[in-house]
Amino acid sequence: MKQQTLEAIGFYDVLKDIAEQTRMDRARETILRMTPLVNQSQMTHKMTEIEEAMRILTRSGSVPIHVVDDIAQMIMQAKKGLFIRADQFTRVISFLEHCSKLKRFMNDKQEIAPLISSYAFSIDDLSSVEEQLTSAIRNGQVDEYASKELSYLRRQKKVALERLKTKVEHLASGGKYKSFLQDKMVSTRQGRYVLSIKKEYRNKVNGTVLDTSASGSTLFIEPAEVSDIQEEVSMYTYAEEAEVERILFELTEALLAQEQTISIAMDVMHEYDVLFAKAKYCREIEGIKPSLSNDRTIKLVRARHPALGQKAVPLTLTFGGAVDRALVITGPNTGGKTVTLKTVGLLTAMAQAGLLIPAEKGSQIGIFQSIFVDIGDGQSIEDNLSTFSSRMVSIIEILREANDRSLVLLDELGSGTDPNEGMGLAITILNQLYKKGSTLFATTHYSEMKTFADDTDGFINGSMEFDVESLQPTYRLLIGESGKSQAFEIALKLGLHPSIVEEAHQLSYGQKRSYQDRFSAEALQSDAFRKQVIFNRHANKQKKTLSSDVEVFQQGDNVTIQATNETAIIYKGPDEKGNYIVQVKDDKRIINHKRLTLHISAEELYPADYDFDIIFKSKTYRKVKNDQSRKHLDGIWLEEE
Repeated sequence: MKQQTLEAIGFYDVLKDIAEQTRMDRARETILRMTPLVNQSQMTHKMTEIEEAMRILTRSGSVPIHVVDDIAQMIMQAKKGLFIRADQFTRVISFLEHCSKLKRFMNDKQEIAPLISSYAFSIDDLSSVEEQLTSAIRNGQVDEYASKELSYLRRQKKVALERLKTKVEHLASGGKYKSFLQDKMVSTRQGRYVLSIKKEYRNKVNGTVLDTSASGSTLFIEPAEVSDIQEEVSMYTYAEEAEVERILFELTEALLAQEQTISIAMDVMHEYDVLFAKAKYCREIEGIKPSLSNDRTIKLVRARHPALGQKAVPLTLTFGGAVDRALVITGPNTGGKTVTLKTVGLLTAMAQAGLLIPAEKGSQIGIFQSIFVDIGDGQSIEDNLSTFSSRMVSIIEILREANDRSLVLLDELGSGTDPNEGMGLAITILNQLYKKGSTLFATTHYSEMKTFADDTDGFINGSMEFDVESLQPTYRLLIGESGKSQAFEIALKLGLHPSIVEEAHQLSYGQKRSYQDRFSAEALQSDAFRKQVIFNRHANKQKKTLSSDVEVFQQGDNVTIQATNETAIIYKGPDEKGNYIVQVKDDKRIINHKRLTLHISAEELYPADYDFDIIFKSKTYRKVKNDQSRKHLDGIWLEEE
């Protein structure tokens, strides 16, 4: 499946969340490379693994997994002929101990996790090399008992060091150099004992200058009287270092002898890290194992988008398969159509990747060879394509590549151009994709699409429920019911005069309809209206300011005039002083932005291609404008209202 598709439905966001649960870089990279599968047995196998891992986490809380990234680097280092350092062997020992712990841990989990517990038994016995390392390495150093030779060298070095220190301390405290000393402290330079001699007495002291103080007034001299003992200490030091290096090479060779076994153990650790990261994520989203279907039926029972969690309104739907292979969803802006579409695509991709999905038992996911998506405006600045052109390029590609094993998700199909032409294209495109056997899920504002879906076999209507009383979408999907944009009801509820709405309805549908009694003036002034809950907390965000002190509103935004608490609609503005022209019922006023508060944005109230002249212009103005758009009318001037 294409990367662009998986990005659009949020699949990579899920992978990033899972990757955060890993302990190793390698496991993280493995998860971020995950893609949906097409083999049903592989999907089922991976889901079973996760279910068993979740049972282990429920019982034990944690798993003795050891990070192996650095172990792999050490093996590579050793294969290049370099020895592994003592401090590095400490990490190797910890890894080997965890291999034993993991085998014991999984041995106790065979009853609740028979499949994944067996993976640990791929790790062969590494106790012999573990014992060899632990007997030679202690606290990040080669232990003095790692060999008889090392023990002897360290004892002899210790004796020589004591003789050296005693001799130097005697020279500093009471010897012939007492009067030449800057201070009586014995220090070391370059690993050798020295005396602090005043610069002016340099010729009085027989020895080698190893360092000078920052001021130059003090010389650090190794007295000639201790040179022989110092050389003896150095000899033992060099011999000790050579023996330590020999032992480390020996231990490195012992580890390399078990390279294949260690490599298998690292793979098992990696596999468990990936597996339990998935399990932790699926436990967080309360995931379940859906049934899988080769007939491409999608059935979701109280499903949720994983990014929304328990805040999401549960989604229940069934479509696809042999009967209703195309679902057309209608409803108002911000009603949840796009989220619903993304949820279907994302949960399908998750299941095909072998992940559990946030839904309830009884859910079923169809298996698709490909998923195609066209969501959002898709505008291409680089290619200088308009929104419509960019999306049409995507649609053409989908028409070329989709087949009877494809799930096609189309958001607001045909938008961004002339409504009549866009509607015609949308219906034709859906028809073509249906003929190719694709499973379709499309969202739209076009009312003609609802009729098409009702009248065409294999298509089924759906809508996102909207509560006109509270002016809030409920985010519930209603299968078998076509939706409305709700623009007229919302406009009435917000105070637009019924006569304007009636005229708009006649222009839209070619027939009269009375709205006078739908919402009375008393109802508009009721407590319920004044106490409406904030509209759509996910999409309704306060507009950013044009400058530090000017708030930006858009035409059609519903605002509140602070001084009078009246509801108004933005018509024009702002000017250089931040003033807007607003419409309050049939009256236009000039109000400064500081005295306006955004109530509901235009994008949540009206379709993307809504003609605001219906609200702000008179019938006569619109008629003349319409006539002039078709032909020139001599002697007639259109005066701006």
